[in-house]
Amino acid sequence: MDNSPVRITAEETLSDNWYLLKKYSFDLRRRDGSWQAQTREVYDRGNGATILLYNREQRTVLLIRQFRMPTFVNDYHGYLIEAAAGLLDDASPEERIRLEAEEETGYRVGHVEKIYAAFMSPGSVTERIHFFIGEYQPGDRV
Repeated sequence: MDNSPVRITAEETLSDNWYLLKKYSFDLRRRDGSWQAQTREVYDRGNGATILLYNREQRTVLLIRQFRMPTFVNDYHGYLIEAAAGLLDDASPEERIRLEAEEETGYRVGHVEKIYAAFMSPGSVTERIHFFIGEYQPGDRV
């Protein structure tokens, strides 16, 4: 007997352009045991990692500035100040964040510490982000 609270009844690919957008029809078991039919669009862009680089002695953090089209179309200028981040692309979270940190900030990262992982917008996006912190030194610039 299947005890899953969800039965997927249909799956349709709406877009496979930049990332994957699918429409799912499913039955969701309610607390009273009855089933409720629902439909949701789910955007799958893969999982990612981000790191906050800090320097304890200088009391500074390294952030980057990037243009983000979704913020622009939401009535904002489009440029965000953010921590270095990137999609995993088949790498481990720690491996990927070391590469992204160096690529985006220009600093080689030594020890990193994973703080937690979280779903960023679970109502519509599958992406789970792995959060790290790491200390940088001025001499780590590449």
